[in-house]
Amino acid sequence: MRFSPSFLEEVRDRIPIADVIGRRVTFDRKKSNPSKGDFWACCPFHGEKTPSFHCENPKGRYHCFGCGVSGDHFRFLTELDGLSFPEAVERLADEAGVPMPVADPRMEERERKKASLYDVMEMAGQFFRDQLQTSEGAKARAYLRDRNLPMAVQNDFGLGYAPSSRSALKEFLGSKGVEKEKIEACGLVVFGPDIAVSYDRFRDRIMFPILDPRSRIIAFGGRALSADVPAKYLNSPETELFSKSNVLYNYAKARKAVARGGSLIVAEGYMDVIALSVAGFENAVAPLGTALTENQLDLAWRVGGEPTLCFDGDEAGLRAAFRSIDTALGGLKPGRSLRFALLPEGEDPDDLVARAGPEAFQDVVDQARPLADMLWNRETSGRTIDTPERRAELEATLRTVISQIGDENVKRHYQQDIKDRLAGFFGVETREQPKGRKTGTSWHGRQGAPGQKRLAVSESLMNSPLVKTRTNLPTLRETALVVTIINHPAIGLERFDEFAALEIGHPVLQRVHTALLNIFANAGELDELPGVSDVRTKLDDQGLHGEVEMLEAQVRHNRLWQVLSEAAFEDARDGWLQAHSLHIRTRALDRELKDAERAFNEVGDEQSFERLNAVRLEKQKEEGTEALIEGFGLSSGRPARSF
Repeated sequence: MRFSPSFLEEVRDRIPIADVIGRRVTFDRKKSNPSKGDFWACCPFHGEKTPSFHCENPKGRYHCFGCGVSGDHFRFLTELDGLSFPEAVERLADEAGVPMPVADPRMEERERKKASLYDVMEMAGQFFRDQLQTSEGAKARAYLRDRNLPMAVQNDFGLGYAPSSRSALKEFLGSKGVEKEKIEACGLVVFGPDIAVSYDRFRDRIMFPILDPRSRIIAFGGRALSADVPAKYLNSPETELFSKSNVLYNYAKARKAVARGGSLIVAEGYMDVIALSVAGFENAVAPLGTALTENQLDLAWRVGGEPTLCFDGDEAGLRAAFRSIDTALGGLKPGRSLRFALLPEGEDPDDLVARAGPEAFQDVVDQARPLADMLWNRETSGRTIDTPERRAELEATLRTVISQIGDENVKRHYQQDIKDRLAGFFGVETREQPKGRKTGTSWHGRQGAPGQKRLAVSESLMNSPLVKTRTNLPTLRETALVVTIINHPAIGLERFDEFAALEIGHPVLQRVHTALLNIFANAGELDELPGVSDVRTKLDDQGLHGEVEMLEAQVRHNRLWQVLSEAAFEDARDGWLQAHSLHIRTRALDRELKDAERAFNEVGDEQSFERLNAVRLEKQKEEGTEALIEGFGLSSGRPARSF
């Protein structure tokens, strides 16, 4: 139904916007000025502790300076309560005592038809839920049980089962008096001029109802149980109710969860969202089998200003993450951006949570990187930039990409950010030249002298525990130092002092390290030391089984065979000593680097800069040696990977 501007204005004028908003928020007394109709509160659209949500009665508008949402009386109800625009207008008009205008008969008829389609979709959803509990639904229940989805979760998400029959749903709806045209309009059957008899679109599939912001079923997704079907996942077609580019799975529930605190997580599929919900992350949504669209991003931004996009850490996941950058650039505004969380390669959220617990996924989210970092890495990853022409090409590419940002303030800050990154990357002087420095002499930045060949670090190498000081997994070397002791306890007692003095940064390793020290402290002499199985049993008794499995999987994935129990003792000890030596050296360089940075920031002269540059180069050299050198395990007869 269409409403004239004068009608809408009359409704707004009769009800102060603070009255509408004040039913859902508590205004801040110190910051608000009721006499002027000026009110502040914590934003109901995103979690915050200090008031940044502002509404003004004279203007009849609200705006959040934290997440960027804004609107009038009607927008507030449609965004927060999920009402349709006509419903919001009708509610406020009734409250204001303004009679509703005469409806357009054609529009009313369309709305009536649309409303009846919601009823049909709800009937279909109930049918699928009932079928899940039948004998034919046993294999679907078994699948869900194998995925560790308890009945409560199945009910919460309305999961169901579509039987293998070509007409089960169609016949059920027909028996309830649903017309053939409505079944077709809902996309529940496949039909057309070249199809003599329509048939059920979803057959022998686990069914996922897709809801709109008002929690009404508008479509379905189906996961095939048979391996020989063309499409593993199948969504409803575009209908009057459903446009997949405008919908996020689990949006209604996630929006409520974010309102209680936290930020939105955008995963890749239905099962990711449900698995995360089981693990306690109820604030997750997912696009429907396609790349994230601008409309879906806009939905995410309405919930919070900085949602986290979660991708697999493999090549395909990185490509998807990089593609989403271009989708987001045009919509960036102050307080509206993205963060990117990359999972360990080969794992989805379900795998990670099952292997290492919810804390491991939380670590991934906590380590999420800002959009600016991902943009820089996309454009520099794997490129050799060693000539003026290649530098110019990189600068031109970055300028072109940044030009897509619509907001001028955000664009200006991105231009400055890229300028700073390029200065560091090319070794351009960005600080004031030290006093006493002769004109014409060069003062090179941290990347070395001009003309030096620069190979941009690849995304996969940057995510490697070998070169990151903090990641969702411990560094590979620290893991090797601890896992070697688990698999070769004699080394732990032989090198007890060195092992006890280890500086370990990752909380998982810290817990295992402490537990091992307690085991060795109680062992006494070498002949009293427990065997490998005894050590693992004692760690299991302390609730560390999952942590040990995670660490073991990390070293196996990286093929560090000399860490494992099957390695010869001599090789394991040599490897541990090598790793320990590198660990001590790296820690010393880290401390030296911090001291040099502090001195340079305080003094800023040429001498302190040269010291800082020397330490940086030494650290880069150490990391490069660590990543490239390989040795050989003589006793075990296998090539050994460096720590």
